[in-house]
Amino acid sequence: MRDFHLPNRSASVAGSAMAATSHPLATLAAVETLRGGGNAVDAAVAAAAVLAVAEPHMTGLGGDCFAIYAPKGKAPIALNGSGRAPMRATLDWYIAHNIHVIEAESPHAVTVPGAVDAWLTLNADHGTRDMAALLAPAITLAEEGCVVTPRVAYDFAWDGTRAMRDPAAARIYAPQGRILGAGERMRNPALAETLRHIARDGRKGFYEGPVAADIIARLNQAGGLHTLEDFALQRAEYVPPITAPYRGFDVYECPPNGQGVAALMILRVLEGYALAGERFGPADRIHLLAEATKAAYYARDALIGDPRAVAVPVAQLLSDARAQRVRDAIRLDRAGDPPFWDEAEHKDTVYLCVVDRDGNAISFINSLFDEFGCGIMAPETGVMLHSRGKMFRIEPGHPNAIAPGKRPLHTIIPALLMKDGRPVMPFGVMGGNYQAVGHAHLLSQMLDRGLDPQAALETPRSFAFAGVLQLEPIIPRPVAEDLARRGHVIAVTAKPLGGGQAIWIDRDKGVLVGGSDPRKDGCALGF
Repeated sequence: MRDFHLPNRSASVAGSAMAATSHPLATLAAVETLRGGGNAVDAAVAAAAVLAVAEPHMTGLGGDCFAIYAPKGKAPIALNGSGRAPMRATLDWYIAHNIHVIEAESPHAVTVPGAVDAWLTLNADHGTRDMAALLAPAITLAEEGCVVTPRVAYDFAWDGTRAMRDPAAARIYAPQGRILGAGERMRNPALAETLRHIARDGRKGFYEGPVAADIIARLNQAGGLHTLEDFALQRAEYVPPITAPYRGFDVYECPPNGQGVAALMILRVLEGYALAGERFGPADRIHLLAEATKAAYYARDALIGDPRAVAVPVAQLLSDARAQRVRDAIRLDRAGDPPFWDEAEHKDTVYLCVVDRDGNAISFINSLFDEFGCGIMAPETGVMLHSRGKMFRIEPGHPNAIAPGKRPLHTIIPALLMKDGRPVMPFGVMGGNYQAVGHAHLLSQMLDRGLDPQAALETPRSFAFAGVLQLEPIIPRPVAEDLARRGHVIAVTAKPLGGGQAIWIDRDKGVLVGGSDPRKDGCALGF
């Protein structure tokens, strides 16, 4: 039981169904869908569409999507809704054009958006409601306007200049020559019309016809290599999830090209330490997480790419032997040498989860990558385009080297906790590179320290990345000083580290217990 004298939030508790998202309007759309008889997939799609309107800097139709779905009584399935590079995007082309790095604000950072096809695939295969009904709340919101919430305003102010550079985006998000602020209303009627195309015509409404033509024309105008054929080829793909044990549970992640394997690698290392008692203090826990992270991310960046193009040794990376080798190299009193980092930093994503009255559970994530993606909006359709392709390398032989039809390394990762073959908790943590660490940290807070989802999401966060150990400001100074003495280079984060949602399925009590990250505007809500 939490201390009610402290200004924290109680976990949400419900007896039938629950949704948790990063924005209250998205949670409301999901819950209304559930109350109307829709299932977890229906609610997730409805919420994702609302988030595309309400958090347009984080997600949208021009982004990508991953999901893990656990139908009641059946094994979990994973859906990879990441987009592919244009068929003309050869490594030789970039080298010949003296392009050595794909910058975020470049048309070459735009792979074919995969989110819409992922939504439609989930709806067709596992949903119970018509897409027109599921998209209706988002259409109304885009048409009539959405009030900017405090965290959205904070993010807009932080990096809204990217949107302001594009005339079409500036008309939506900076209509008076400045980025919109909290309490102001943003409208995107062109996006509402695009959603109507999808509701009426399905994937043809986005990947063919006037919507696709507008997106491709804008990208080609900026120098992109995209064609209508590239859009027509885009398909989401069902893939077997990968899994690893932790404290008697099974943790499920999407396989590469996502970084879910990195989360499992961290957990495999942490499982060798007795984190449930008082043996390790706060600084020790942060230190062990940092050291496990360095090893996992070094392997991630060296080995992970599109499994259709490169062989990723998942079994080896998750083996007992590798976990023990990492533990053997960790010193509790001293930080290890940081690996060389040359991967992109990124952080802008939305995550949501839903459990319905029948026990179906979905873990769902959608992203534009950078804030406002690449900063390019298709003017007639209101679609802001993502920047995921900046993760490609212009380096022959690298597992993440760009190639025609190839998918880049992805950071967005939904997750699912299972026990005895049944779902226990869909969960996820937003925050780009931080996500794999966030998964491990959240699970340790719950399974090692006994916290509920809300309390676990509220705990202070740390992140060892690029040779620096980032600490949120609420981590006490003595802890930071202890870590510095061990050799960590300490930096206090300017922005909160990520955000997250989780829903615990308590079968003993017959209830759902949900949490939503206080670093965002959202909430968990059920009935």
